[in-house]
Amino acid sequence: MSVLSTSSIRAAVDQCIKACLKCARACEECTTNCLKELDIQTRIKCIQTLQDCAQVCLQAASIAGRNSPFSQQYCQLCAAICEACAEECAAFKDTYCQECAQICRECAKACRNIAS
Repeated sequence: MSVLSTSSIRAAVDQCIKACLKCARACEECTTNCLKELDIQTRIKCIQTLQDCAQVCLQAASIAGRNSPFSQQYCQLCAAICEACAEECAAFKDTYCQECAQICRECAKACRNIAS
């Protein structure tokens, strides 16, 4: 493996870790905001997905950070959950849900970069 590819891989892993941590935070904040809404019953699936997404993002950041042999598979799972979360959040027109959906999509992309 050349130095360039090693450096490139490290940069992709660093980007994935940052995206995962940002996504976990956005999901936690979105959950908090959703719990304050009057239409909470319509948001139950979204809230559950937000919680799953936050948890998997934190785990993916940890696993990728230690260069686990399971990093690729775990990041692929994280990308899939982030995409599902983005779809759930996008269904609500609140600014915080829309922002969270975008952050989830960015995280999914970063995870797929190291999962392939």
